[in-house]
Amino acid sequence: MSFLFLGFFTGLSLILAIGAQNIFVIEQGLKKQYIFLVCLICSVSDLILIFLGLFLFEYFKFYFTKNVELIFNILLFIFLIYFIYSKIRSLYNKSDINFGSNILSLKNVIVKTLGFTYLNPHVYSDTVFFLGNFSKNFLITHKYFFGIGASIASFLFFFSLGYLAKFFSNYLINSKVWKVINFFIIIFMTVLSSYVFLDIINLI
Repeated sequence: MSFLFLGFFTGLSLILAIGAQNIFVIEQGLKKQYIFLVCLICSVSDLILIFLGLFLFEYFKFYFTKNVELIFNILLFIFLIYFIYSKIRSLYNKSDINFGSNILSLKNVIVKTLGFTYLNPHVYSDTVFFLGNFSKNFLITHKYFFGIGASIASFLFFFSLGYLAKFFSNYLINSKVWKVINFFIIIFMTVLSSYVFLDIINLI
């Protein structure tokens, strides 16, 4: 059960960032246009990519030597440092949300949602690479719980973001709120990077 919570909070930390995909979800929520469909596409896509990463690293772990594992851990550590650095930078940036009332067709909504999801390189680095790499030494049952936890975080986040956008719009577009969120993400990811760094030390 602890791996379920670990997956949940790790997954939540990765998606709790104001980016193009999240802004689009917020906009659709504010406009009341295809909210369920947009949230469902984003959530299911995350679930697919999360388990893709878990199973890829589960399969390839049999080909891992100590040196290969060291290289992956170093890459993971570098990614974490960059991720933390980007979050620190975001504390000083402001994101704008478009409140235009233009109505999108169902086809356009689906295409845009898929585009914001699968054309975003961060979705692969966060879900496939990070979650898969981070959990590569877990037992297979622990991987399932970890993946389920991360997937629950995605469903909870996207549906909350979409359906609560109207009621909490003033807070969601407030840069100060996102700065507080990013501050806690920085703390959590710093703890995870310390864990990875200790793994690197043990492998050297």
